[in-house]
Amino acid sequence: MGKKRIGLAMCGSYCTYEKLFESIEGLSEKYELVPIMSETAAYTDTRFGDAAGFKRRLYELTGREVVQSLVDAEPLGPSAPMDALIIAPCTGNTMAKLAHGITDSAVTMAAKAHLRNGKPLVIAFSTNDGLTGSAKNIAELFNRKNIYLVPYGQDDYEKKPYSLASDFSLIEKTLEAALNGKQLQPALRVKN
Repeated sequence: MGKKRIGLAMCGSYCTYEKLFESIEGLSEKYELVPIMSETAAYTDTRFGDAAGFKRRLYELTGREVVQSLVDAEPLGPSAPMDALIIAPCTGNTMAKLAHGITDSAVTMAAKAHLRNGKPLVIAFSTNDGLTGSAKNIAELFNRKNIYLVPYGQDDYEKKPYSLASDFSLIEKTLEAALNGKQLQPALRVKN
């Protein structure tokens, strides 16, 4: 039996990319990874790095070209299914779209196409309004069948008191639990 096929979708929380790349380096040894980027992530250069460089790193990690359009993401459900899909980082904007059924990017299309197969969707989010505007969407996604959240907490309670972020070092453990139909616990973590 071959490696499980895992989608790895990235949204535009650019400040978390380094943490993401560090935490997923070992995944390519265990899984066949399918890289996906939202159009914003795939084409926006920021102070955290340029889009072409991030796509190159994903290619080096996975050995595959990045899926970066709605058209290319749609077959990931019906004709090229995955065993699980990780969205990391998942922005508050993308969480809202997932919670309300909006499909307007490569990442949301990949999620919609993937969820129709009843397979696990793992979300590692990063949002500055996690305790305000995004709180309702986090709760909604946490309560959905086949959606698993990477454990999270306040990432900088002094400078950004409403901000929440997943602990990216727990992506692999959350994926393994999700593949067994379980939410990694505790979902809310306190950082000392």
